[in-house]
Amino acid sequence: MGDYSLPIRLTVLTGPSGVGKGVVVKNLLKRNKQIWLSVSATTRQPREGETDGSDYFFLSREKFTKLIAEDGLLEWAEFSGNLYGTPSEPVKRNLSQGQFVLLEIELEGARQVRKTFPEAFQIFLAPPSFEELERRIRGRGTDSEKSIERRLLRAKEELQAKNEFDAVVVNDQVFNAVSRLEELIGITKSSNFN
Repeated sequence: MGDYSLPIRLTVLTGPSGVGKGVVVKNLLKRNKQIWLSVSATTRQPREGETDGSDYFFLSREKFTKLIAEDGLLEWAEFSGNLYGTPSEPVKRNLSQGQFVLLEIELEGARQVRKTFPEAFQIFLAPPSFEELERRIRGRGTDSEKSIERRLLRAKEELQAKNEFDAVVVNDQVFNAVSRLEELIGITKSSNFN
């Protein structure tokens, strides 16, 4: 896609449900304190233990739609009756301060960011195989069979999009995936992997 010179400052990471984005990002951030993870906004109610500004920016539908109207979001979508999106102001502020910025978002959001912020480096996190992805989704033990089938169907569609991205990282082992992300982003490792 683009001509990227290291270090890359804005990185978008996406991949299908169950691929391990959350675990990979958690370990990437643990090793690299210089990365700022963007916090999404949502109109859904906070769940127990969630903190406004840390887990999400919890907004009223009115405030969220005002952000949409004012081009205040890099991307947004509606899922299950709630709006989700990436506020652009904190992303731009952290980039202007020289931070590495990471967006962990869904496929449709990544496609929108490609239009609103074309210089972003986009990485697709893929499973070693579809069978392994299914094993991981089923291994969670939190979803009904109907929900699992929906996730697997959506994952098949999302996996077909991996060639749209600047790079594909296979999450075979968390350590390997994190190391490959560091290499692609162009950051220096700051601590040992735990």
